[in-house]
Amino acid sequence: MARTRTRPSSPGRASRLKRRLVVLVAVALGLWVALFDSQSLYRRWQVHREADRLTRDNEELRTEIERLEAELQRGLSDEEIERIAREQYGMRREGETVYPLKQ
Repeated sequence: MARTRTRPSSPGRASRLKRRLVVLVAVALGLWVALFDSQSLYRRWQVHREADRLTRDNEELRTEIERLEAELQRGLSDEEIERIAREQYGMRREGETVYPLKQ
């Protein structure tokens, strides 16, 4: 009867398999943290970008508020009040007919 020779499992082969498994698990965990977790790096980047946009919007609005407050301090003449009432609020004098123009 012929004997078949079986290769004994070497300790080096098992340790390489364990290292590959550890690397695979580390990569999978890294992908999970970077992309899929609720606190992922991608989500944090999106939130940071949105916060920057909102900060810029706030600065623009603060500048507009300062401009409007300066205009209020300066006071408005009767002509300016009438112009604003007509342009922004569509008001008219008594007996006056207004024809809106389409642009």
